[in-house]
Amino acid sequence: MTTVQTVVTAKDTGDRLSRKDGIQFSAEGAAAKADIVLHPEQAFQTIIGFGGAFTEAAAYTLSRMSPAKRSEVIRRYFDPVDGLNYSMGRVHIHSCDFALGNYTYVEDGDTELKTFDIARDHKWVLPLIKDAMEVRGGPFTMLASPWSPPAWMKTNGEMNNGGSLKPEYAPVWARYYTKFIEAYRKEGVPVWAVSVQNEPAAVQTWDSCVYSAEEERDFVKNHLGPLMHEAGMGDVNIVIWDHNRDIMVERVTPILSDPEAAQYVWGTGIHWYGGEEFGNVEQVHELFPDKHVLFTEGCQEGGVRLGEWFTGERYGRNMIGDLNAWTEGYLDWNLVLDETGGPNHVGNLCDAPVIADTATDEVHYNSSYYYIGHFSKFIAPGAVRIGIESAAADVLSAAFRNPDGSLAVVLMNEGGEARTLTLGLGAETAECTLPAHSIATHLITQG
Repeated sequence: MTTVQTVVTAKDTGDRLSRKDGIQFSAEGAAAKADIVLHPEQAFQTIIGFGGAFTEAAAYTLSRMSPAKRSEVIRRYFDPVDGLNYSMGRVHIHSCDFALGNYTYVEDGDTELKTFDIARDHKWVLPLIKDAMEVRGGPFTMLASPWSPPAWMKTNGEMNNGGSLKPEYAPVWARYYTKFIEAYRKEGVPVWAVSVQNEPAAVQTWDSCVYSAEEERDFVKNHLGPLMHEAGMGDVNIVIWDHNRDIMVERVTPILSDPEAAQYVWGTGIHWYGGEEFGNVEQVHELFPDKHVLFTEGCQEGGVRLGEWFTGERYGRNMIGDLNAWTEGYLDWNLVLDETGGPNHVGNLCDAPVIADTATDEVHYNSSYYYIGHFSKFIAPGAVRIGIESAAADVLSAAFRNPDGSLAVVLMNEGGEARTLTLGLGAETAECTLPAHSIATHLITQG
């Protein structure tokens, strides 16, 4: 017997991750001729999980809310049942744009890193991470990323506005990562992976550092990879690129084609700001099938967009596109921002799935929060993407088999009209109706 739990989020309705009557499978129709046919016998990548970034901006914003509201937000993200079931996080190694200012963990010129101290993270960032891990109550996967080396290690003498790492400081900078990992381990926060550099092809007005593909390759091959192994951190993964999809093929190829560098690299991190080139993601997988792909950052730029629907649809479209192209996990950017879309120390204001109004102590859950939940709540860590064959060109779809055997099928309708289609599984079919501008998840149990 096939039973289905159906959950829907739809524009211009009150439906937000709302349970509906489950779709009904029957043997009446020809399953092979359904609009969308599931192929559970086909197995693709294993899913690591879903999550967001513990920026100083997010942590500071929540510290300014009432304890009850702060706890509510943490629960609604990380609780496996009452929340979005987040099991991943990203943290910046010292400052990023979504910090209150530029800062590092060492004094200027300290090449021995004797002054290394993460005391600033104890103010807001680490308490938020620890509270989230406690609410999660299970394994937690943490990525750490630097936005810039300290100013004195760089060619332009500042953390902002690009510049690059001075070659003579490469060994010191590589050791900086190991000091960070060690310090976080002491706090009970295991670091699963580090990326080499956030957005290495961009000169930003905030914390940034430019690497060519060859420079990133040589830093991994000659410094970061060997040093992490020497420090007993060979179990901590290294993620390259950590930037947009548009030029990812040409950027990762020189690194992953070099056996000496590639031996240290877990895979490629991607962002969505350059466009929705999902074919490039798939091409990287095809070129380097033994390596992994992780979505490491995406958000809606340009300040707060309270109540907008296109933001949620952007998440849904990108998540389906990337997951169908072998991406193994999805990390949103800031978990929370304040009513201005900050704080951000250079005014690069953005939106987030959760906006916390520090003036009124109100919490707003944007459409993006609910769209993400259609994946994170129902696709468990360890799930495997399965085959899906679709003749419904105007409906986006992806399907997964969870560790408990259930199937999670996500269907999305960006159109302005409701859409009815048939879903085929084995010898059975079910009719599904998708309201205009909606996303639905069907959790299918066969028994």
